[in-house]
Amino acid sequence: MTEPLAHDIHPRTGQPIGLPVDSTPAQRPGPVVLQGRFGRIEKLTPEHASGLWQVFAGHPEVWTYISTDGPFDSEDAFTPFIVMRAAAADPYAYAIVDRTGQPVGYFTLMEIRPEMRVIEVGHVLYSPALQRTPLGTEAQYLLARYAFETLGYRRYEWKCNALNAASRRAALRYGFTYEGTFRQHLIAKGHNRDNAWFSMLDSEWPARRSAFERWLRLENFVDGRQVESLTSLNGAA
Repeated sequence: MTEPLAHDIHPRTGQPIGLPVDSTPAQRPGPVVLQGRFGRIEKLTPEHASGLWQVFAGHPEVWTYISTDGPFDSEDAFTPFIVMRAAAADPYAYAIVDRTGQPVGYFTLMEIRPEMRVIEVGHVLYSPALQRTPLGTEAQYLLARYAFETLGYRRYEWKCNALNAASRRAALRYGFTYEGTFRQHLIAKGHNRDNAWFSMLDSEWPARRSAFERWLRLENFVDGRQVESLTSLNGAA
């Protein structure tokens, strides 16, 4: 049996309605630098193009589930794409930069709806140099913290091709909740795309933040290997 939703009662009709919500609009994302222990995220600029090409070149598989772009066959073809992505207001793109200053991936805040206080992390493009690294997880923590605590969003979304098993696993590992699949939601590069939807809410963020921070502690890594998994920490939360 489905649990009844928390609700209020309309004072005139007696019908159930949603709970009151602060309707102050959230802020739009901006050109911040968010520093972590393993690296940082910063506003994507055309100057990142060359460094990103170094880590993406020869890896067409990272573009398979990107709905509209890639793969690219040359830096000359790739650079205008980064210039376009860097100039956009929505999606608003950030480079992920390691401790040496090398850009190793990027992601965006998109579907930005300040009045509804809803925003999505999307166009997540992790090079092999970033995949399965502490920085890959830390970058997600930094961006989520920025969205909830600085910008004031109440709903943080993750959507992916329903066939993208790695992205679905990542969403659950980071603490998002699976909400369902929108069938035939998009036509992506001439192919059907069913979209799997996930979300994280502001009420859930304190527990998710705690799990991220516990996972990122120095003592959680012994000889480069994690002691506690983020999945287990979020399960406990």
